[in-house]
Amino acid sequence: MATVVIIVKIMPDSPEADLSLISDEAQKSLSLEGAKNISFEERPIAFGLKALVMKTDMPEEKGTDIVESKLSAIPHVSSVTIEDYRRAFG
Repeated sequence: MATVVIIVKIMPDSPEADLSLISDEAQKSLSLEGAKNISFEERPIAFGLKALVMKTDMPEEKGTDIVESKLSAIPHVSSVTIEDYRRAFG
């Protein structure tokens, strides 16, 4: 069973969306799917809007569909984009 490292950009639906609530919900839902070492970073986009960038490692057999569907189901999430997906070594 291989492990993959995934970087995901999560866009909220408005600048007023609470990114800490989104990150908490993302961590809960992906931990149930086997995600480990979950970390978040806020990146400014424009006009006060910030994206939430999540980095995690997961079992490879889970695939990206589960990540996208779980994150898209979180309230106040507008879009989810997989920015990087690679097999982890070591």
